[in-house]
Amino acid sequence: MTETINTSNTVPMNVAHIRIPLFPLGRCVCTWGAEDVLDESDVCPDELLCRHQAGDWGILEPEDWEANIKAVERGLRVFSSYRVGADQTKVWVITEADRSATTILLPDEY
Repeated sequence: MTETINTSNTVPMNVAHIRIPLFPLGRCVCTWGAEDVLDESDVCPDELLCRHQAGDWGILEPEDWEANIKAVERGLRVFSSYRVGADQTKVWVITEADRSATTILLPDEY
């Protein structure tokens, strides 16, 4: 089986991936704003959650990727950022340190 790695800053659509979860997500919630953007962009929230949970943290700087690796190892907050839709709207996914909840939101909703 060959895995295709997405090197763009967008969420890949219609691509099947096998991903191994690195940490529990807890209760998953989505803000109204993020839900509207995902619906308009025809992006399934589950795709973002799977990428986030599997260590594909999207459009982060290398030091933020490193911080997430440490966060997974130490039980700290995990943060991802993705661009979705034709207008490349930024969507964040944040899992709390205690792994009780994961939230999908827009940056201005933080």
